[in-house]
Amino acid sequence: MHERERWQLILTRLRERGIVRVNELVSLTGASVATLRRDLARLEDSGQLCRIHGGAELAEVSGQNDLTATSFGASQTINADMKRLVARKAASLCEDGESIILNAGSTTWFMAQFLRHHRMQVLTNSFPIAQELIANSANRVVLPGGELYREPGIILSPFEEDAIQHFAASKMFMSCYAITPMGVIESDPLIARAEAKMLNRAEKLIVIADSSKFEARGNMVVCPLTRVSAVVTDFRAPPAMIDHLRSVGVEVLIADEEALTALSAA
Repeated sequence: MHERERWQLILTRLRERGIVRVNELVSLTGASVATLRRDLARLEDSGQLCRIHGGAELAEVSGQNDLTATSFGASQTINADMKRLVARKAASLCEDGESIILNAGSTTWFMAQFLRHHRMQVLTNSFPIAQELIANSANRVVLPGGELYREPGIILSPFEEDAIQHFAASKMFMSCYAITPMGVIESDPLIARAEAKMLNRAEKLIVIADSSKFEARGNMVVCPLTRVSAVVTDFRAPPAMIDHLRSVGVEVLIADEEALTALSAA
């Protein structure tokens, strides 16, 4: 993982919790304690955090970037095997000739890799997903107008009227920051607003979330569970949450451990 990807992960976790410990960052990034202490020192020098004993706390920063999403490169490395497993199962729900929506996210990017032999219309607000589909498939790609946020690779439009308003999809596949009994959660209001806007253009919402996404975090509810048609997850998902989803009418599709073995061998 590159230095700046680690920094983005550190700052994202700080925005979520206010305080973060070095041992927690070791598990999050895979870097050594010495490396992370140097990272914290550099981020303190730039005024983005304050070091405390055993970790750091968030500093108030003026002029901070308006978008707090984790960088796309960093997101790709977190739980990558499970994300690919879930993405492949989600891709199996697609049929040629459909119009679908893929929101920006690392799991949906992995899903795009499994759509290489399909012929569909795909609306996405993810620049990396658009690149993947254009380079490696015959799918027709539709992008909204707007500003490209480089770190997460998201295209966001400040306007109500854009290409999204003229697109009709049978399914929207949405990766997310978290999924809880409250609904589908994001960490940033700009991302939540963009996803809600795309959701208005889809008949069915299919959330693709690896088992780590069932932790309660984030504070922006994109939609309640009643709007979700199905959730695609992996065999490590918490049984209590699976039961809850099914109790409110959400179909749950689980990629099993045998599928992970097959995927690893491919």
